[in-house]
Amino acid sequence: MRNAIRLITIAAIVSCFANLPPLALTQTAEKATPPPSIAVAPQYDTTHVYVAPADVDAFVASFLGTFGGTSTKQVVVTVTPTPSLTSSQLLQTPVGTVSLFGFRTLIPAPFGTERTGYLVTDMDAAIAKAKATGADVVVTPFPDPIGLDAVIRWPGGVMTQIYWHTTKPSYAPFVAVPENRVYVSPDSVETFLRSFLAFSGGRVISDEAAAQGVEIGLPQVSFRRIRVESAFGKMTIFVTDRYLPFPHGRETTGYEVADLESTLAKAKSLGAKLLVPPTPIGKRASAIVQFPGGYIAEIHSVSH
Repeated sequence: MRNAIRLITIAAIVSCFANLPPLALTQTAEKATPPPSIAVAPQYDTTHVYVAPADVDAFVASFLGTFGGTSTKQVVVTVTPTPSLTSSQLLQTPVGTVSLFGFRTLIPAPFGTERTGYLVTDMDAAIAKAKATGADVVVTPFPDPIGLDAVIRWPGGVMTQIYWHTTKPSYAPFVAVPENRVYVSPDSVETFLRSFLAFSGGRVISDEAAAQGVEIGLPQVSFRRIRVESAFGKMTIFVTDRYLPFPHGRETTGYEVADLESTLAKAKSLGAKLLVPPTPIGKRASAIVQFPGGYIAEIHSVSH
């Protein structure tokens, strides 16, 4: 009899739990669902290049002649929240996009210090997320001719402009996604990395503690190099507190090409200066060039 009563009690308890909603499973499923991305795609993100008005045409001819692609029509507009005037155009190539500015007036601070511009799906959400991850909003959202802009500063001092467009653009994907090349100190790299990954939804692809120092112009040392990918594109983080020889640390973007030698030959024929000759770095051959107007870029090919 006692066994029968015990079995009836256990059955009743099991029945009660069976009728409850699957709370734990629901919570697990909710946690597993990633939050919506505020990024659009890498082809909507640009490197910001500032050159003197007299150098704009030479830069355009050299950059597009080197990588191929087209330019939007040049316009003269105000792109800052304070009075200013600049020529503005978008240079779109298969391996990277440039937002080109030729300021006719003095450049208001902090513009000119941002390395890149990222298109976001929602400006309010992007600002809230940037703040929540530890970034500073150094220029609050302001209207431009085609939408909204803001400037944020990541832990470690890296500056990024973010955009939202009134009319969503439609651009073809890159043949090779460029890399945003960021230099940070050992003291700030972990906070920078946590902040950027939380904002972008990205992930670390590699974290090499002893990369070849020749990549930063210091062949006698090694350094930490981190590669990150997100819906905003690629980023390479150089962790160093050393004095870097020119031009290392001055390049903002790395462009991947199929044939490095022929690309460099075209660049030099169009007025670019070869600052660092092709150098083997792991599976890469890497060079650094300076285009007319002063813009410095890394160009590399990869052996697979």
